[in-house]
Amino acid sequence: MNISFTFKNFEPSDHLKGYAQKRFEKVAKFVSDSEADLQVNLLVDKFRHKADVILNADSIHISAYEDSEDMYSTIDMVLDKLEAQLRKMREKMKNRSRKARGNKVQMNFLSYEDLAGESGPTIVGTDSYEPKPMSVDEAALQLNSLENDFLVFLNSETEGVNVIYKRKNGDYGLIDPGY
Repeated sequence: MNISFTFKNFEPSDHLKGYAQKRFEKVAKFVSDSEADLQVNLLVDKFRHKADVILNADSIHISAYEDSEDMYSTIDMVLDKLEAQLRKMREKMKNRSRKARGNKVQMNFLSYEDLAGESGPTIVGTDSYEPKPMSVDEAALQLNSLENDFLVFLNSETEGVNVIYKRKNGDYGLIDPGY
C-alpha cells in the first residue's frame, strides 16, 4: 500500500512523521490490494490541527476528516474513523457472502419402483447448485431454451428463491414462497 503525506502551513518534526507513518500502516491489514493509495493531508489553521485522509483501492473509496487542537490526537481520531468505515464495509461484504452461500438448492430424483413388495418413492439421484439471480422474464427465456420442465432461480427483484415451470397447456407457472 502506498502512503503519501502532505503537510500544509507547518513543518513537521521527524517524530510526527514517524508517528503518522506507523499509525497509518495499520490500514493495510484491511486492504488486500497492494496497489492501494492512502493520501494523508495534514494542515494547521491557526489553532486547529486538521487531517483529511483518502483511501483508494480497486473497489474501495473512503475518506475521513477530523480536527482538534493537537496533531497527534487528530491523527488518532481520523485513523479511528477510517478503521470504523473499513470494518463496516468488511462486515457488509461478509454478510453478502453469507447470504449468497445460504441460497443453495438441492434437487432429489424420486422413483416409484416396487422394491421387495414395498411401494413408494425412493431417491435415485441428487443434484445441488446455486440459483442464478435473474428476473422472471429472463427465467422464462432460460426455461424455454432448456430441456427441463422447471427452473429454480434467485428472483433479482424480490431476492427470494423462485421456481418457474412449464404447464401442460404450454404456459408458465411461477412459485414464489414470499417469505
